[in-house]
Amino acid sequence: MIFPVLETTRLRLIQIGPEHIDALFGILSKDEVTEYYGMDSLQDRHIAEKMVSAFQVGFEAQRSYRWGLEMKETGEFIGTIGLNNLNLGSKKSEIGYELHPGFWRRGLAKEAVLEVLRYSFEELGLYRMGAVTYPANDASNNMLTKLGFKQEGTLRGYLFQRGTSHDALIFSMLEPEWKALAESIRKL
Repeated sequence: MIFPVLETTRLRLIQIGPEHIDALFGILSKDEVTEYYGMDSLQDRHIAEKMVSAFQVGFEAQRSYRWGLEMKETGEFIGTIGLNNLNLGSKKSEIGYELHPGFWRRGLAKEAVLEVLRYSFEELGLYRMGAVTYPANDASNNMLTKLGFKQEGTLRGYLFQRGTSHDALIFSMLEPEWKALAESIRKL
């Protein structure tokens, strides 16, 4: 099974391998990155190694995909985006992502999300894409809403991080909504 490499105007979405462990650790060890991530900041590079291995296992089992986000111009590894809780039989998944803070507020997450949505709905044949966020994560919540995701509700005590349970918001986009969004983008 060949891992799908995707491209956007500024990004290459690549398979994450051992060569990305240090960059991944550098990103996920930052508290500002993991504040709304659903896990504590990494304290040990060994955990990043295990994560990279888990990304490969998840892909091989077709339970998840995790792409590295690489700047086309420089080849710099700036974050990841992925499909979590992937169930091809039920045609659904959840999307999740994080970027190095040096690349925030440039529209890069939106660019990557749009490409993963395209791949998920048009190539994998998914019908539903979910997204789970912290209520206080205004940047992600606003981006998802602007893209056409619908907020479905609150998952009480859903995320456990830094020793405390936190509520989460659940968003979704369905395949007909993706088609309408994709058509509006093509007209631009």
